[in-house]
Amino acid sequence: MSGDYNDLKRRMDGAIAAFKQDLASLRTGRASSNLLDAVHVQAYGSAMPINQVATVSVPEPRMISVSVWDKSMVGAVDRAIREANLGFNPIVDGTNLRIPLPELNEQRRKELVKISHGYAENARVAARHVRRDGMDYLKKAEKDGDISEDDHRKESDRVQKLTDETITAIDRMLSEKEAEIMQV
Repeated sequence: MSGDYNDLKRRMDGAIAAFKQDLASLRTGRASSNLLDAVHVQAYGSAMPINQVATVSVPEPRMISVSVWDKSMVGAVDRAIREANLGFNPIVDGTNLRIPLPELNEQRRKELVKISHGYAENARVAARHVRRDGMDYLKKAEKDGDISEDDHRKESDRVQKLTDETITAIDRMLSEKEAEIMQV
């Protein structure tokens, strides 16, 4: 089962990685270059991630700076940021765009916490699906005579332990993000 266990571990790690990415996209009041990861710019006939047409940096805690490489793309980058529904209003200054981050109000903070809880639940469900697949595999292997009842029990415990560790990691990341969001 060790090869299959490694596959389960890889899939559980994938659930955590996807959750981390979801959390990184949430705005917490502090500037982060990750906030613009979802923005795609219509450039050269296709939609490109913003980091392929500009440099995104964070010069101050409440400011994102976007340095567009091609002067002719400034308008498209500005439009893409405004249309991404992130609540940002870039200030164009030559080939640079400055994006001041507005202060989050209490209601928006609570909304963000709710969204992060939804992301966490999706990650937990993904981990449980991986667990179910592992348990199904073990049942089938025992039924087919590939492993003994004792091995089945031992491997089931191992899969459950992996699931518990994954869910604990998700919960820890959620509480850290929640604290970050609610921090005034």
